[in-house]
Amino acid sequence: MKDLRRRFNRFCYANRNKGIPNLMLYISIGSFIMALMNLIDPSNILYYVFMFDRQAILHGQIWRLFTYPLCYSGGNLLFTAITLLCYYSLGRAMENIWGTLRFNLFYLTGVVLMDIYCMIFGGQADVYYLNMSLFLSYATMYPDSQFLLFFIVPVKAWIFAVFDLIVVLLGLFHPFPYNLFPLIALGNYFLFFGPDVANVFPVSWRINAHRTVKKATHPGAKTIPFHKAGSYEATNATPKAPYTHKCTVCGRTDVTNPELEFRYCSRCKGYYCYCEDHISNHTHIQ
Repeated sequence: MKDLRRRFNRFCYANRNKGIPNLMLYISIGSFIMALMNLIDPSNILYYVFMFDRQAILHGQIWRLFTYPLCYSGGNLLFTAITLLCYYSLGRAMENIWGTLRFNLFYLTGVVLMDIYCMIFGGQADVYYLNMSLFLSYATMYPDSQFLLFFIVPVKAWIFAVFDLIVVLLGLFHPFPYNLFPLIALGNYFLFFGPDVANVFPVSWRINAHRTVKKATHPGAKTIPFHKAGSYEATNATPKAPYTHKCTVCGRTDVTNPELEFRYCSRCKGYYCYCEDHISNHTHIQ
């Protein structure tokens, strides 16, 4: 599986400029036009023509499989514009990091997974989980970036991301007995990030979890204490640096992820280190 993921990353990097550039710009503009038309026309005819409708699709209206991401409903037009601008910024940042092809595949995978699930089991595919996957992806890559809650209170991205994941997990049990749609709808996020999903949690949490698992599986193993200053030191030994190698893209280190290989890019201007997942999939720093 790791080898398959590595090959996929290389393929996306080699073809990073293929696909639809600025995809989120077109989706955001289309969504805003849709919201504006709904405000002008109270009957919402255009919305009902583009929304996901299983029965209509089975009767030949197949465009609904791909047009429902435009059916964003945010109520107030100003709030809708601000929200769409936020999602455009997230998508644009991800496209700059991943490249056009990988971002297009990421978004399309989310659409297709919801289409398949809703066509088989019924339900309503909508843009809510697509937008959530964008935010979760950004928060996984930049967990310490800050967002303004109510446009006033600064909150780190990982806190919002953990809250969203908790909501998704709770959604699996409603309605009774189980509802797998939230998990399927975020399948693009889990597929593209894989084990990197853990990066959304603070480093200290991951280190403590790693220690707990190691202590449970190897009761006699020595533990390495973690200090608030950010250093790690073995018992009765001099303090050591927190890590030797750290990925410039995802922030993983040889301490938090000892199973990874780390290399330095010769094409970047400077001394930049990358993990095995990003050595062939990053924007060169010049």
